[in-house]
Parts: sequence; C-alpha cells; structure tokens
Amino acid sequence: MSSSTRRLRRALTALLVGVVLTQAGCTTDSDGGATAPAGDRGAPGAAAGSDPARPSPSQRLGLRTGWGPSRAQLDRATRDVRHLSLDELAGQVVVARWPAGTEAPVRYVDRLHLGGVVAFDDNIRSTARLRAALTRLQRRSGHGRPLFLGVDQEGGTVTRVTDGVTPLPSFMTSGAAHDPALTRRAWAGIGSELGRLGFTVDLAPDADVTSGTSDAVIRSRSASGDPAQAARQSTAAALGLASSGVLPVVKHFPGHGSLTTDSHLGLPVQRAGLRSLLRTDLVPFRSAIAAGLPAVMVGHIDVRAVDPGTPASVSRKVISGLLRGRLGFHGLVVSDALDMAGVAGVRGVPSVAFLRAGGDVVLMPPDAEVAHDAIVRAVRQGHLGRRRLEQAAARMIAALRWGRAQEQGSGAGNGADAARTPVRSLTRAAVTLVAGRCRGVQVSGAVVPFGDAGAVARFRVAARRAGLRLGTVEEVRAPRPRATGDRRRDRRRLARWRATPPRVVVHGTPVHLVAVDGVVPGPQPDRGVVVTTDVPYALGSTDARVRVAAYGDTPAAMEAVVDVLTGDLRAHGRLPVRVAGVPRSAC
Repeated sequence: MSSSTRRLRRALTALLVGVVLTQAGCTTDSDGGATAPAGDRGAPGAAAGSDPARPSPSQRLGLRTGWGPSRAQLDRATRDVRHLSLDELAGQVVVARWPAGTEAPVRYVDRLHLGGVVAFDDNIRSTARLRAALTRLQRRSGHGRPLFLGVDQEGGTVTRVTDGVTPLPSFMTSGAAHDPALTRRAWAGIGSELGRLGFTVDLAPDADVTSGTSDAVIRSRSASGDPAQAARQSTAAALGLASSGVLPVVKHFPGHGSLTTDSHLGLPVQRAGLRSLLRTDLVPFRSAIAAGLPAVMVGHIDVRAVDPGTPASVSRKVISGLLRGRLGFHGLVVSDALDMAGVAGVRGVPSVAFLRAGGDVVLMPPDAEVAHDAIVRAVRQGHLGRRRLEQAAARMIAALRWGRAQEQGSGAGNGADAARTPVRSLTRAAVTLVAGRCRGVQVSGAVVPFGDAGAVARFRVAARRAGLRLGTVEEVRAPRPRATGDRRRDRRRLARWRATPPRVVVHGTPVHLVAVDGVVPGPQPDRGVVVTTDVPYALGSTDARVRVAAYGDTPAAMEAVVDVLTGDLRAHGRLPVRVAGVPRSAC
C-alpha cells in the first residue's frame, strides 16, 4: 500500500471519528459531570427567544433536562450561581441537621450560607411552632432562592411529624394494596400536609427491594420483595409527592433491602453482580428515572461489582458511571446522611469526595462548618472545580423552584382531608387475611386486645365505634398459704401456679397485635386472632385461627382490622413478601 493511500485512509478515519463525536454531541466535564448534548440545544423548554444554535447558560454548564426543571428554570439557576461567592456557593450545596434546641436556626443558616436544614423529632414540638419556624427560615434567607427544608417522613417506623398530620402506616402498605393510583393519591395528600407546614423536601419514598426475613434494616420501609411491585409503588409515591409541591428523594441507591448491615453502624457490602442488581435492586430506580423524577439519594454501600471498597456515596464509578452514565439520570443526587458510620472510613472529607464523585447535595455532614470550609479549601487548592460546584448548586436551586411550581400549578394542599381520605382508602385496601373466613364474621362474642399500649388503645377505640364488644382479663393470683395446712403442700401449690402460665383468664377472644419485634404478645399465642402491625413474618409462626396483616397500627389500620373481624370489610390485600407456610391471601 502506498504512503499516499495510507495518508488518505488516516484522513478519512479522522473525519469519520469527528462526525461521530459531533453527532453524539457530548463532551466530558473534568469535574465528573457531562455537558449537554448538541441535541438538547433545541429541546422543548429552552428559554424563549434564545438562539437554537447557541448553547444556553445551563447547557454550557453541562445541565440537561428530562428530570423535572425546564431549560428556563435551569438557566435561571445557572445565572444565580454565577454571582455567588465561593463561600456562598460552598454553603448552598450543604444541608445540615437542624440543631437540637433551636427554635429556628436562622443565624446558623445565614452564617454558613446553607442550602437548607433537615428537621427531626426534637425540632418538632408542635405544628404551629414548626410552621412558624420554617416560614421564618425561608423569609429571612434574604437571597430569594428556595431553601431545602427537609424531613424524613416515610410512614411507619420512620415518622418525624406526628402532630397535625395524617398518620401514615409503613410503606409496605402500598405493596400489599398493589394499587399505584391509591399510593399516588395518598402521597399527594401527605405532601400537601408537609407543604402547608413549610417543608419543601421529603426524604422519601424508599425504593429498596426487601429480601425478606434476612433484611434486618429496611424491612417494612420497603413496599415489596418483588422488584416490579417495589418500582410501581415507589414511583407512584414519588409522583404523588411531586404533584403536591414537595420534592421527593428516591432512596437508597443502588439498593439497601438485600443487605444485613445497617449503614448507620457500618459499611454494608453488596456482593451481587451488576447483572443481578439490574434485575433486582436497581429496577425501582430505573423506573423512577424513566418517570422523570427529580432526585435520588445515594446510600453508603460498598458495591463490589462496581467500585469495591468504596461507599457508593463517594464513588465516581457509582454516581457518575452507573447512576448518571449507564442509567441516564441527570437530576439531583443527594447523599445519605454523612454523619453515619457507613462513610466514616473515607479518606479525606466525605463532603468533598461526594461532590468530586458527581453528587449535588451534601446531606447532614457531622459538622456543617467543617464541611463548608473543606469545600472552599478544596476549590482553592484545585482538588474540586468551581464548575462542578456550580453544577451541583444550580441543580439544587432549579429542583426546588420546580417543586414549588408543581404545587402552585396543581392547587394541591387545599382542604383538611387532603391526606386523611386517600390514606384511609390505601390502608383499608392493604389489610391482608391469610387465615380465616374470606367473608363474614371472624369472631363471635367479646375480644381482648394484647400488645403495645398505643396500638391496644387505638384498637379499643375502633372496636367501640364498630360495636365490637370488649372483654376483660382476670388475673389469677398466687395461692395463699392455708392457716391450718402443711407448708410442704403450700409450696407445691405455689410451684404449680408458677409453672402454669398464663396466670390470667381471658374473658373473650384474644387479639394479639404483633409489633416491630415480631413477638406475639399476651397469653395463648396460638389462640384467637393474630394481627401483625409491621412486617408480616410472625404470621408464619402461629397456628391462630384468624391471621391478619395490617402493616401499621394507625387509627385507620386498627379500624380496618376491626371491620375485617366484624365482616364489614373484605380483606383485598396480598402479602408483598414471602412468609413461610402462609399464602399471599386467603381470599
């Protein structure tokens, strides 16, 4: 082959490569993000009057649409962050834990230029005071940008706000009801209540796929052990929240439901291969991304198939490679709380490592001031680019503005029953009967509830309203020594009494309300009715004639259980997880 022919072929090859790259239109950002493709320049939502051949400000920053905010909202946020000082920019991406004992941490937020705070139980003394504090925080921020005012309101065991809102049972309720439309309406109502209080973000729903009895961490926080069902319900819940104007954060990517270590206490290890994860744990997250949902929380999980030894929350391979690259998520990436033990072993400062990996919202670092200063120092020393920081801040601001616009556009949040009615409907649809009559009365005569004091009290209220008679419990006291009897006989009588539990007489059918610990309370656990009020696994370890799964002990859940016992409600729910020796439903 002549040298001229070889030169011609090399020239043609270079030309073809150039054409392919131009058509692909995507260049890499040295700080971990990807710039917008050329095809996005003329996409719907571009700012009015812009030149389609000229990239908009947010496109030049590498921000893409398809996850909530419009191009105009992204452009506005991009212009906002350009004018921020480095101190302000570093604070914008940090969301701190609301300091305990402070009414409204206005000075704390202002001094560090924080993007927001997350409230916990000790910050929430009353609905009125909470609403006033959140309103004061937003009004006093002074810069006009919405704050990330977050709360962990999942329902069930993870419920931070209890006063003045509708009690929500565990998320497993949605899996049992197997109706995404009901889930979406219920969560739209929950979002409306949170929005009226002043919250802008709910760190929910949980998109983890529970592995069943081996899952000692997530449990009833997961909708189901079936990936497709978990995907349908978590996506529906997130869409409901978004429609109410509260930003949902789907969590814990890439999935915590099959792990046995709690990331609050250590770093869990995911040993499954990527192909397996794509068929299981990642299914709900792919569903959320396809639905255009705005935010994903990345957990502290060592994913051996992707980046062994590194928590996902600080892994570029997981965040920029798997989540943004392979799965195509271009939205807001939120870290799991950075004060957890699962990320304690990271070299350097986890907040900086998270941002370098492609994350956006630094959530609850152990010390917000230390995190802020470390981010500033990393930029000044060249370890973190200002461009990467601007990407993160712009996504956060645009997402919060987009969320607020959803509420304003939908009119959600009007009416006192915004959540009460749909949550009640969801709760009743979830109740599952696995043993007993599918139709008709389950118990005759009086009933006597046993279990957690709060659950028992709510059951009693529901029983009285339904006209279900409540029985009594009579204590069998220890035999007293006889005045003229011999002591040896008295000791034998006392020993027999001690060795023969229960030492009570139950006048009615016992109703055992099984709590989170899975222990069947009260005497005669194989007699009467067993009702699980969290995960349903205890239903497989009892021979009780009537067995019911309720997934919560809220007033609505206890009302539904009573109505099943009286025959006024047919249990349409199905177990969302496998329970050994128990059918999904007896109906």
